[in-house]
Amino acid sequence: MYSYEQEIVERDENTVHMNVGPSHPAMHGTLRVKMEVKGERIVKTEQEIGFLHTGFEKLGEFRSYNQFITLTDRLNYFSPLSNNIGFAVACEELLGITVPRRCQVIRTILAEMSRLADHSLCLGAMTMDLGAFSSILWTFVEREKLYDVFEAVTGTRLTTSYTRVGGLAFDLPADFEKRVTAILDSMEKTIDNLRKSFYQNRIFLDRVEGIGCISKDMAMSYGITGPMGRASGLDYDLRKFRPYLIYNELKFDVPVYKEGDTLSRYKVRVDEMEQSIQLVRQAMKLLEPGPINFQDQKRTLPDKTSTYGDMESLIHHFKLVMPGDDHGIHPPVTDQYSATEAPNGELGWHIVSDGSSNPYRVRIRGCSFINYPILSKLLDGAMLADLVAILGSFNIIAGELDR
Repeated sequence: MYSYEQEIVERDENTVHMNVGPSHPAMHGTLRVKMEVKGERIVKTEQEIGFLHTGFEKLGEFRSYNQFITLTDRLNYFSPLSNNIGFAVACEELLGITVPRRCQVIRTILAEMSRLADHSLCLGAMTMDLGAFSSILWTFVEREKLYDVFEAVTGTRLTTSYTRVGGLAFDLPADFEKRVTAILDSMEKTIDNLRKSFYQNRIFLDRVEGIGCISKDMAMSYGITGPMGRASGLDYDLRKFRPYLIYNELKFDVPVYKEGDTLSRYKVRVDEMEQSIQLVRQAMKLLEPGPINFQDQKRTLPDKTSTYGDMESLIHHFKLVMPGDDHGIHPPVTDQYSATEAPNGELGWHIVSDGSSNPYRVRIRGCSFINYPILSKLLDGAMLADLVAILGSFNIIAGELDR
């Protein structure tokens, strides 16, 4: 005869409680998954985002618009330039200004190179988590080449802080185009290797094909965007849907798959790397001499070198960087939501201005924070080994996940 009490006793006897993360090598960041496991089958999952304690949004209320750019680097440390550009675009839409043509082209090139760096390391880490070590070395080498260029352009490798509201910190170095062209050629070979090594690899396919499936309806209901959404058949890319910078002048395809499994998320990123290379090549042909900053000294920082020898530039620089109500950039009293297509999806910024030199509120739509909640839905009933494959395809970044 059936007994509920007996069922509870038997279930408790045959299941094991497990923690994966936050210190597990396959756990990307501070996140933690608490599981109830029966044999190698996951019965129940509870996930936590962990505690990074960054407090980016609150910090933004006590910093000027240009100071906040340095915090955007930490949101997604795989692609800090994309965050710099996204926030600068949001501020400029709030102010109602359009940056010069050369600035738009440079931002487009660097945003796509940033996407290459992000996807490259994500794919390398994902395949390494599944036991393939060579691929992480290939992708790490490519990312280091990209970081060498970022260092030459911005002065640093990781925390770039390159954009300014209304422009850029510096113009490009003299050998920029030559160095980028060499990297793109090398990157194409690595993409070819990533396809040849895994698309027909039985071991890899058994771990990812049909695993962690997200349907199109599920992706829409959870608000999932970026490569994860496009792997589930969601044809949504802000570069097409809401063109910014010079994307409406460039030709590119948006890779979309219907399967929604872990393999599709891998394939979307590989295809997007190929598209980013084509975008960079097209944009570099549009690079022409010209100003890189919006010509309004009340709202845009003057060129740094001019502050050393020009009194007007020095005065305007002083007026924009000093704290207090009489200094800084003063947007109109309003609020603005702006979003760009970051490597992991829609990176949104809701800025509320009370007319002072600091934002009254800054709220960030971090891609990882939106994409992560569906994980437990995919894990319930899955095999224990699937956790590593599924999570690797999410490319969760703790800085974006933190609240």
